[in-house]
Amino acid sequence: MDFEWITPEQAAKKWGITIRQVQHLCASGKIDGVIKISRTYFIPQDASRPIDGRTKAAKNRSNKTRRDD
Repeated sequence: MDFEWITPEQAAKKWGITIRQVQHLCASGKIDGVIKISRTYFIPQDASRPIDGRTKAAKNRSNKTRRDD
């Protein structure tokens, strides 16, 4: 499998959030396909920004999955 990687700095600029937020998302496993080499995270270029859990859309999505269980 051949991936193109971006850094947290590039992802932050692409998604319009801070570098620290990207690092937190990486550390908490909310971005699929992330690898960590030494102290640097590498994010697949085609990774999408996770939904912010504080928003109404995320809460609705969470409630929907609970009802499906």
